[in-house]
Amino acid sequence: MSDISPADKPWDLHRAQSDELAKIYALTGYKRYSERIGECSQLLTYALKATDDGEVKLKLREARFCRVRHCLVCQWRRSLMWRARFFKVLPEIQAKYPTGRWIFVTFTVKNCELTDLRITLNWMNAAWHKLIKRKEFPALGFVKSVEVTRKLEDGTAHPHFHCLMLVPAGYFKRGYISHAKWQELWQSCLKTDYSPRVDVRVVKSKTTSSKDGLNAFNDGMAQAVCETLKYAVKPSDLLADPDWLGELTKQLQKTRAISIGGCLKEFFSEDDPEDLINAEIQEEEKSEDECSLLFDWSAIVRRYKKSSGKKP
Repeated sequence: MSDISPADKPWDLHRAQSDELAKIYALTGYKRYSERIGECSQLLTYALKATDDGEVKLKLREARFCRVRHCLVCQWRRSLMWRARFFKVLPEIQAKYPTGRWIFVTFTVKNCELTDLRITLNWMNAAWHKLIKRKEFPALGFVKSVEVTRKLEDGTAHPHFHCLMLVPAGYFKRGYISHAKWQELWQSCLKTDYSPRVDVRVVKSKTTSSKDGLNAFNDGMAQAVCETLKYAVKPSDLLADPDWLGELTKQLQKTRAISIGGCLKEFFSEDDPEDLINAEIQEEEKSEDECSLLFDWSAIVRRYKKSSGKKP
């Protein structure tokens, strides 16, 4: 498939990683997860389209996804879906809040034992709810995500929140919160005896008009959105240790990965139906005369290969 459409090369990587994950799940007692991931996205149906420049473009039309939380294919498609959702509504947000600005804030705590991850996340979420009720909290709306990384040396977990916040234009003149103040507020809500690390960055979100009439968002905004709406756990961490994966799966079961609050709830919701097929900013209507191509996953060569068969 990547020979026809180099842009779709990530499919090979994520599907190969999912094969490895399925094997690890089989070792940890999650047999059903292993089976579901093993069957995920084995067959892809694409529409073959030609661009105005004469290039060949593939558009995904059908695929069967397992939707296991840590499946590397589904995790990747889910991140693309969330990014597309955000960028689709961003022009509406900017139209309603034309003078609004964006900041990107990461909130952390000290590493915890993996067996204490659920308790730690509950504690962090309780502190977050306290934070957004503080009179100093500046955001009109926010998107918050959870990421958990694994410390190589001892296997402890490092949970942290990435938060993209829409703040009023006057934030930088009235009500501005310094880095030190953000740390103080977060520590106060956590009630810790140490100063937790907080990273605060201003996002430049100006738009320009692109040749196709769409808004082209600059690198700063794109980077902030991608960092907020990426994977919850790095693929390398998921594949590093079977025991760690098994305990992580137990700890994160039925926890929420993404939360939307404030005025942004008007534009989209974390409870919207999950669409892993259409994960692009610009959707294309299906035409009756479009040509379809099928691709089968080959675990032997670790690539998707063009299929000569028909859809089941």
